[in-house]
Amino acid sequence: MADTYDLVILGSGPGGYVAAIRASQLGLKVAIVERERLGGICLNWGCIPTKALLRTSEIYHYMQNAESYGLKADNIGFDLAKVVDRSRKVAGQLNAGVKGLMKKNKVTVVEGVGTVTAKGKLSVKQGDKTVELEAKTIIVATGARARDLPFAKADGKTIWTYRHAMVPTEMPTKLLVIGSGAIGVEFASFYNDMGADVTIVEMLPRILPVEDEEVSAFMDKALTKQGIKLLTGTGLEGLAPSGNGVTAKIKHKDGKVTEETFSHAIVAIGIVPNTENIGLEALGVETDRGHIKTDGYGRTNVDGIWAIGDVTGAPWLAHKASHEGIIAVEKIAGGSPHQMDKANIPGCTYSRPQVASVGMTEAKAKEAGYELKVGKFPFIGNGKAIALGEAEGFVKTVFDAKTGELLGAHMVGAEVTELIQGYVVARQLETTEAELMETVFAHPTLSEMMHESVLGAYGRSIHY
Repeated sequence: MADTYDLVILGSGPGGYVAAIRASQLGLKVAIVERERLGGICLNWGCIPTKALLRTSEIYHYMQNAESYGLKADNIGFDLAKVVDRSRKVAGQLNAGVKGLMKKNKVTVVEGVGTVTAKGKLSVKQGDKTVELEAKTIIVATGARARDLPFAKADGKTIWTYRHAMVPTEMPTKLLVIGSGAIGVEFASFYNDMGADVTIVEMLPRILPVEDEEVSAFMDKALTKQGIKLLTGTGLEGLAPSGNGVTAKIKHKDGKVTEETFSHAIVAIGIVPNTENIGLEALGVETDRGHIKTDGYGRTNVDGIWAIGDVTGAPWLAHKASHEGIIAVEKIAGGSPHQMDKANIPGCTYSRPQVASVGMTEAKAKEAGYELKVGKFPFIGNGKAIALGEAEGFVKTVFDAKTGELLGAHMVGAEVTELIQGYVVARQLETTEAELMETVFAHPTLSEMMHESVLGAYGRSIHY
């Protein structure tokens, strides 16, 4: 006989487990089905362990530049196995934390491979055993996986996806990174700081193509200065194992095709939603290029089937998945949550320097027909940034000249992934330039640059 619940969630990533906790808080009887590890890709193989690696490379960079801070550090080196081990321990600690949260919130965890067999019914395969579940509502939160090159599947030896790049058994000497989105740039930054010779290939005209053009241009110069070779407007026509490495056929802007050998390659060209073989086709759940189509609350076209997170499409971000989970379960429980507003979802890249943004780029705002006021303030004008030895970067704000609405904010530099939340809150509260100008910012802080950028949009900057 099937176990019965108010809600069953398929997938325990940052969308699934957060939705489970909120549903339990709202009084629903909840089960969550997971085929691998609680916390999903983000916690175990994405957001968290990569930040642990990037923290290591950041410290290593500071050690190599200790003299600029009046310090001495001799015989600097690293143990790759210990670097990876620290990252895995961080992921393991948080995985254990999610297990504790499930127990605390009385969420039933069902381990195994889940399939939706009918509306309100799931089968979970646990080796030779099958467990049947029934629920009034099912949320699909199965996430996504790395996209392979059609002509060169990752082998884990010399051709890597992000999962392989997080647990290297050897340090690349000459690394090719294919794709310059957040994942590609983060790994390029990590391996470059750890001593690899890094090349990034990007088909589009600029790196970090979803960011503001000025941010992309700044990052191009910053990464090039660090020694990373950037090939934009460049395609990859072939990639194959060759000896102890890989040989890449690279088509340059001028149409010329060259061959170059690398010790390793990381494929970072996007993701594929995990929608296959989970029973959606038989139920008639509508998809778009594999992504489940939903409304602003997470409802699909099939009654009783909801979906959240990467499986529903861009932006493919953990915090977007979590918020979608909250909205969905509050709606399921009879509440009246606001629909998801993707324009208020911040994007962050944890490279060196960091990149963060929310809302429209200047170009997108112009395309939309807005008359703009744009402010920009450099890190070199900020006392805290100079004191930290992090004086490269800028903060940019884009306003509607007629209403004062904050249309977008774009940052590049030290700790901007923390600073961006100030602008996210401002947009959520529908703040105008007037409130931001009258806000008192602590001194000395990096956040003062946010204030100065706003003032600069209206010709009132004090320190620049």
